[in-house]
Amino acid sequence: MSMRKWTRGLVAGVAGLALAGWVGGGAAEAQQKPQYGGTLEVATWFATLSALSWDPYDWNWKLNHDTGQFYEQLVAGDLDKSVRKGGKYAYIIDAFLAPDSQRGELAEKWEWSDDPLSVTFHLRKGIMYPDKPGVMKSREFVADDVVFSFNRMRSSPKNIATYYDFLDRVEAKDRHTVVFHFKEFNAEWDYRIAWGFYTPVVPKEVIDAGPANWKNVNGTGPFMLTDFVQGNSNTYSKNPVYWDKEKLDGVEYKIPFVDKLVYRTIKDETTQHAALRTAKIDILESINARYVPELKKSAPALRWNKRLHVLGTYVALRNDVRPFDDIRVRRAMNLAVNRKEIIEAHYQGEAELFAFPMHPDWTGYYETLDKLPPEARELFEYNPEKAKKLLAEAGYPKGFTFPMEYCACAPDHVDLAPLLVAYFEAIGVKAELKPMEYSAFLSAMTTKKHSAGYFMSQSHTNPTTSIRKQFVTGQTWNPSMHTDAEFDAKMDEVYRTKDEAKRQVLLRELTARAVADAPYVWLPTQYVYSAWWPWVKNYNGELSVGSIRPGPIYARIWLDQEMKRKMGY
Repeated sequence: MSMRKWTRGLVAGVAGLALAGWVGGGAAEAQQKPQYGGTLEVATWFATLSALSWDPYDWNWKLNHDTGQFYEQLVAGDLDKSVRKGGKYAYIIDAFLAPDSQRGELAEKWEWSDDPLSVTFHLRKGIMYPDKPGVMKSREFVADDVVFSFNRMRSSPKNIATYYDFLDRVEAKDRHTVVFHFKEFNAEWDYRIAWGFYTPVVPKEVIDAGPANWKNVNGTGPFMLTDFVQGNSNTYSKNPVYWDKEKLDGVEYKIPFVDKLVYRTIKDETTQHAALRTAKIDILESINARYVPELKKSAPALRWNKRLHVLGTYVALRNDVRPFDDIRVRRAMNLAVNRKEIIEAHYQGEAELFAFPMHPDWTGYYETLDKLPPEARELFEYNPEKAKKLLAEAGYPKGFTFPMEYCACAPDHVDLAPLLVAYFEAIGVKAELKPMEYSAFLSAMTTKKHSAGYFMSQSHTNPTTSIRKQFVTGQTWNPSMHTDAEFDAKMDEVYRTKDEAKRQVLLRELTARAVADAPYVWLPTQYVYSAWWPWVKNYNGELSVGSIRPGPIYARIWLDQEMKRKMGY
């Protein structure tokens, strides 16, 4: 369907919603036998962004979101342990899998050896790549695919500094056994080699054909990419030779259930909401709290899930340039912002004052604000008079002017930026807003050419990565350019520490230290909602079973097409 026809249909669907008279219930529904067929239409939590890359070699954070439907990994989250199935894991966090929440995906099992220090993955047999005309014939996935993919990622000039320093080499012992040899223990080993942002397995045939071209991609996953329209949609079709199954009520079913999965790229929030109300999309994964009451009123049949956002928000202050190389200035910038007012007025009360860089769900790693040292707690107070005094002490009694870049792709930032400008102006600091398109915005940071002020959101990821990527010297995702040799050394100690309880103590100390150093203007973390129509089955708002990797979730969704027809769609 063309974008014009698809968008035009939004208006026509409103009347159908009213006539349907369907009322959504909150009680658990009886388990039905799953149905095959249909097209699942989704506006994901990154609906404003089109695909940024198809090639893992680019080391792009959004890759799994767009390619995780066909590129699989050694390990994934075990959805049989989800809350939906009576387990304890919501699978909401973007890139955190506790050890007992994992399952083998391409790997059937794995085991550690302390001498020599290594981990051995035993791969599943009989997993097939589908036939891809002009790219590759159907063949079995083997250990050489893992070795090739890892070595290629390691050779990329875009890889993250120190990321693979703990590894020696990877080898294929036989067709279905892969061994990763370690130089030293690293607490993130599984994230970095088995289920992280940069661990998809890509066949050499795709690389030879040209992995940057979406028409050439091909993997072992549940879907195949069959169409891509920049700024409009990604279309995935069922992989006819997919290997995995879903067990429901003791019965195993071949997946995926749906024939097609379509990502809709919709930059405007109003259009997203209209698409949901009129059932042009089945799922909308990210809805600002301020819009929820109206949507619940206009579309009462929708199912809902509320979550604390897995993206923290801040203004990065470049610590390597004046005036933000002075901690007094950075503290003043924090004291200028009335966070409680932002929570009540901007987020309608639906936000947490302190929920970043550690996520409150990370028991043992997260400490509440009242447990932090006074110099860290003070940054969350609103005290413009003290902010002015600090500026004067630092040599800026009349304030200063600085540029602040932000992405025009983020509706929340577009709305919040003018409020921040007003807060800064009240202490004599003028922020010159510079909206940017996402590709230029991201490139500015990754090449370290971003402005002195850089307004962004960044994911929590996992407890170790959150601290490493935002505060360790030279890291790609450290837009504040924070540097502290003692801090870096302590972070190295974290990675070498096998005992999790000891790691937790170290990370709590590092978090308190980093927050107090004020490399960022810390902002509240909002609650967001996802909503879906009741014909979407075997789903409860799950977002990721790896690192921003929803593909296996969509593969297990089935559509009650009879219900959809009865509701007028």
